[in-house]
Amino acid sequence: MRVLVTGGAGFIGSNLVDALVARGDEVVVLDDLSTGKRENLEAAGDRARLIVGSVADYDTVLAAAEGCELVYHEAAVASVQRTVEAPVETNQVNLGGTLNVLEAARAVKARRVVFAGSAATYGDNPDLPLREDAKPRPQSPYAIEKLASEQYVKVWADLYGLETVTLRYFNVFGPRQDPGSPYSGVISIFVDRLLRGQVPTIFGDGEQTRDFVFVSDVVRANLLAGTVDGVSGRVFNIAGGGPTSLNQLYGHLRSVIGGAERPNYAEARAGDIRHSLANIDAAHEGLGYRPGVPVAEGLARLVEAVRAAR
Repeated sequence: MRVLVTGGAGFIGSNLVDALVARGDEVVVLDDLSTGKRENLEAAGDRARLIVGSVADYDTVLAAAEGCELVYHEAAVASVQRTVEAPVETNQVNLGGTLNVLEAARAVKARRVVFAGSAATYGDNPDLPLREDAKPRPQSPYAIEKLASEQYVKVWADLYGLETVTLRYFNVFGPRQDPGSPYSGVISIFVDRLLRGQVPTIFGDGEQTRDFVFVSDVVRANLLAGTVDGVSGRVFNIAGGGPTSLNQLYGHLRSVIGGAERPNYAEARAGDIRHSLANIDAAHEGLGYRPGVPVAEGLARLVEAVRAAR
């Protein structure tokens, strides 16, 4: 079938494109290349057609969606800091872009839209592990834009009968995550620093925890969300389902790469969430999702991929 992936030249999107092509799908990628890269699509070859454009432009989205049965909406301005600095501009992409994708999917009679949500919608909610029905506590324009987008996604399923699924990503890591980008996660930055012989910096005492999930598990969750029946309108946490402290993370990476015995420590940053952990029971029961790559294994795979690329 023909599938549209917005943001398909980016980190998660391009890994998803590879999986769709491997499955035999014809893939259309819509990406403005602000953070995505053409080289991320090289492995997909001519089975993935790139359209350079923004989801903020409805006519562009409509043209890209023509003939597509399934739409994966991965495109977003994912930098929290960027949304703080330019909330009107990023709202046009993150919220307005979601509305454009939903309306274009409806216009071309697509079967389903899978939306890339974010654990940022939970904010500093202390009720761990976080379930999908936990109270949202957004703390940035980015989180607000993702939460509002979720509401559009659900209402379009209820109001128009367009099948939709939201996947709330936790801390995704893996190949193609650019350590030089403001969008990148702590893991890609640590790997880059250690491979350069530098000492990474941890803000705070390093005992803060995150729920890291390898990108191949996120891709598998997306494939399931695009095909499983009876889940339209629902929201699912996609995570590894376990906590890892930044100190543990550094220890794992040091065992693979080497480097200083201790990282540098700096003053904790204001607003940083102390702990984040997902309950992934709903994704297991509704989608059949279970994470398959432990954090240590995913880190080893990532280091191998980065070394090969260099």
